Amino acid sequence: MVDPSHMRAALALARRGLGNTWPNPSVGCVIVQYGQVVGRGVTQPGGRPHAETQALAMAGEAARGADAYVTLEPCNHTGQTPPCTEALVAAGVARVVIAGNDPDPRVDGAGIARLRAAGIEVVTGVLTAQADEMQAGFLCRVQHGRPLVTLKLATTLDGKIATRSGESQWITGASARAAAHALRGQHDAVLVGVGTVAADNPSLTCRIVGFRSTPVVRVVVDSHLRTRLTARLIATATTDPTWIIHRGGVPADRQEAFSTAGVRMLSVAGGERGVDLAAGLQALGAAGLTRVLVEGGAQIAAGLLRDGLVDRIAWFHAPGIMGGDGWPAAQAFGVTDLSAMPRFTRTSIRAVGDDMLTEFSRAA
Repeated sequence: MVDPSHMRAALALARRGLGNTWPNPSVGCVIVQYGQVVGRGVTQPGGRPHAETQALAMAGEAARGADAYVTLEPCNHTGQTPPCTEALVAAGVARVVIAGNDPDPRVDGAGIARLRAAGIEVVTGVLTAQADEMQAGFLCRVQHGRPLVTLKLATTLDGKIATRSGESQWITGASARAAAHALRGQHDAVLVGVGTVAADNPSLTCRIVGFRSTPVVRVVVDSHLRTRLTARLIATATTDPTWIIHRGGVPADRQEAFSTAGVRMLSVAGGERGVDLAAGLQALGAAGLTRVLVEGGAQIAAGLLRDGLVDRIAWFHAPGIMGGDGWPAAQAFGVTDLSAMPRFTRTSIRAVGDDMLTEFSRAA
């Protein structure tokens, strides 16, 4: 009999790794013998070792004849580590319970087939919806070639992000800012436009001690390399990874200066208003990123919304109204009919101090 509580435990383990395991998915694994958990594992930072080998190592001989609950189909190919299917076979597990299939062409059913060929019972489809939600970033990269995009907004009740003079610190309170740092910690990267860098000179780090073991990748969309070399993001690029997405044809000496500072440069095609954002996201996906949190500014938000590239929204509302003089969360992006307006489905709402956090997913 399959016990869904063990899969829920494996999913909880996997959620701990979000933001730390790219380019690999964060997977959880629980080994159960006679109803007792004898091994637990989660994908380690950088994507290896994998969850199954971690759990099997903890279980030791107790894994023989046991059940393995895994949030994603075990890999069946040799990369920097041997296949997890072979580790499960060698350990002598009797049954593998899987939440979701892995659409990676190197796996995609081959892991299940290998386990069954070895005489191991395989049960699939246990808490699949929950697993797909947790693995949405990895699935997006495999299926669409780009990371999952979450647009984070911190605004007044009427959707303003700054006063007419540009003052924005702080619209929301300390609790909301702490929650925003937690969001950073659950994503592979944080992305902003060059205008946000010029106005705020941000660090874009996750400043919750012990929240994650690897630094967040900071990504700047800067079509013509206008970012100052003295900006915090550039000055700290050797310790906290910083990438710049830019158009081709920018001066070679500027590219060299950023590269010398430790910045990774990603050249993509130009669009109507600078960088082609779809191409930029494809470049991030090719580099292995699975989950990107977009934090600013209004031009980037408008471009992503216009091009249908926002998958989720995390919207912090402060209990204040600024009026028409304030800067909007998104610049105009050509919506003239209601039918053309991007629509989202609310998935959660909760109080964060004096503010409210509402989360949305793109409507089907």
